[in-house]
Amino acid sequence: MTATVFVDGAAGTTGLEIRERLQGRNEFELIVLDEAQRKSAAARRDAFHAADFAVLCLPDAAAREAVALAQGSKARLIDASSAHRVADGWTYGFPELVGREAVASADRVSNPGCYPTGFLALVAPLVRAGLLAADWPYVVHAVSGYSGGGKALIARFEADRDIAWRGYGLALGHKHVPEMQKWAGLAHAPLFAPAVIPAHRGMAVEVPVPLAALPHASSPEAMRAELAEFYAGAPLVTVAEGMPDEGEILLRVSAAPDDGLTLHVFAGAEGVRLVALLDNLGKGASGAAVQSLNLMAGLEETAGLRL
Repeated sequence: MTATVFVDGAAGTTGLEIRERLQGRNEFELIVLDEAQRKSAAARRDAFHAADFAVLCLPDAAAREAVALAQGSKARLIDASSAHRVADGWTYGFPELVGREAVASADRVSNPGCYPTGFLALVAPLVRAGLLAADWPYVVHAVSGYSGGGKALIARFEADRDIAWRGYGLALGHKHVPEMQKWAGLAHAPLFAPAVIPAHRGMAVEVPVPLAALPHASSPEAMRAELAEFYAGAPLVTVAEGMPDEGEILLRVSAAPDDGLTLHVFAGAEGVRLVALLDNLGKGASGAAVQSLNLMAGLEETAGLRL
């Protein structure tokens, strides 16, 4: 049976990539509003009430308004904004962490943020297993392609090719921090240091772990083994072994869309560097939304994804 899907905010970067992953699939029929209707509250309300599933690709305030428009409909919602990531009544859309059954049975799913996806994939399993302390003040260093900033940031980078690195969130209190703390089960909010580079897509998230200072931290070998066991059977997550070629990790400007996630554990005398590599538009946004949609529709979670 074909399910109807409405992507509210389909003209944005995340919405466009979701639609690309759904095109040509006979399991879903897209409800598409034309340019004159896509900002009409009445037309959007009608679309919600005609849909089996709806994906919200909107700013936070608009996502909350969309939830109100969908009230009383049968549509099961996936919110790609940060509006509901720590909200009661919403299931966090990270199946590998919260369980595939939880996502599959949910009526309201909140898509994880791109940076939190990398951080949580590394830290949450190790905290759960007792291999990392829950009360340590973790630091998160991360860089992302500029597409994650939406149309305004994309325009700025593409208009000024002289920008090599854009550090932001300098006043701290970034909106991703609450979900990092909550879903990793941490006593303290991590210190988050994000930056954007002149590549359209791609992301590296790093958590340094100073083993000598960290109480009760486990060995790097135990951390890698725990991650490998935790993600065994997870088709979108790879736990790498050994050192990459040339001892380097590269983010390429020419990178193709990718819905996977690769985790590394690097060790040395100073401690451990936990590193996650992902596509900020893939597992960090659109790919994650489609993964959740597949599970909610009773389909193979990798259907339509780019792996």
